[in-house]
Amino acid sequence: MHLLIPTIGFGLVTASILAIASVGFTLQFAITNILNLAYANVMTSSAFVAYEANRNGIGIWYCIALGGLFGALFSMLLNRFVFTPFIRRGTRAVGAVIVSIAVGLLVLYGVVIIWSPNYVSYQGTAGRSVHIGSMIFTVTQLGIIGVAVASMLLVHILLAYTKLGKAMRATAMNPPLARASGISTDRVVDLTWLISGALCGIAGVVFGMNVISFTPFTEQDFLIVIVAAAVLGGIGRPYGAMLGALTIGLATELSALVFNPAYKEIIAFIILAVVLLVRPQGILSGGLSKEEATA
Repeated sequence: MHLLIPTIGFGLVTASILAIASVGFTLQFAITNILNLAYANVMTSSAFVAYEANRNGIGIWYCIALGGLFGALFSMLLNRFVFTPFIRRGTRAVGAVIVSIAVGLLVLYGVVIIWSPNYVSYQGTAGRSVHIGSMIFTVTQLGIIGVAVASMLLVHILLAYTKLGKAMRATAMNPPLARASGISTDRVVDLTWLISGALCGIAGVVFGMNVISFTPFTEQDFLIVIVAAAVLGGIGRPYGAMLGALTIGLATELSALVFNPAYKEIIAFIILAVVLLVRPQGILSGGLSKEEATA
């Protein structure tokens, strides 16, 4: 039991990374209805772009911003030049999933070709330990939590207090009606992919910082955890994804007290399966209500 409180601390770090990733993932789905299974591969490519910059002398905290910028641009271009043409040609949801898997494989092995399948590490992530009660964090882990909190606050401000946030909610609720109301839904979709891609890129970099060393394949297993958090909170619900990330992050780390830590992703899969059986709409239910879209 003496490990319980420190493990909760580890769970908060995992939840922070997961919140950034799952909110970006669920935003993409809410606006475009595309289940983008290439999401983890965009995380990976962003992490390696940041690694390349970092080994050339750029500080790791600047590399987080660089990874976010790369993820934003890469995601928007993927949607505009890959997903959108398929959707306009009548590709259904299952077909879009297959397209995303194919894109993910191309991105993954592109990273392998450029950077090799070997382990790499960021420079400048080592730091002193900080004790907060019975919890022990590194300075890097506290920085990751801070990045997550700042990201979630910005997402909240965007959705609750900006015209773009209202346009995003209207587009998610009813795209034809949004267009008829004068909203440029194509522009909203582009901006959504930019925002969600930025979150994806940031998540990829902070994930690499937390695991210390990683390969192009390290973040692939994290996709099931991202999907589990998004579904648990209610797919398409950013606030639900935040809550789902906290739940999954703590659950997977606490499970390591009972089971082999290598089974943490399996715990996330079990939670996902149970949610789909018992409450498939998620904790906050899926989609956006009419009241939210017109708020």
